[in-house]
Amino acid sequence: MPAWVVPAWLGLNVWTFVVYWRDKWAAQRGQWRTPENSLHLWSWLGGWPGARIAQQILRHKSRKEAFQTTYWATLVVHVVAVGGLLFGQAQGLLP
Repeated sequence: MPAWVVPAWLGLNVWTFVVYWRDKWAAQRGQWRTPENSLHLWSWLGGWPGARIAQQILRHKSRKEAFQTTYWATLVVHVVAVGGLLFGQAQGLLP
């Protein structure tokens, strides 16, 4: 795995947390909100731990059932995709 992957992943999770924080802040002030699809995109790209931490700490989107269903689906898709890539590399199927 390239050395940049872990710092990039950490940065992505910090960014995802910030996006959730900004959306929570906007919701409390009646301002422009981040679309839910954007929040899900950050989770799907690998920011799901940051999203989960934000949901718990900020209590944002944690009780909305439809949002949670999609969040967990993005987490599963991400983990399966990364697992498939790592397995493919380990088996010599992928570069």
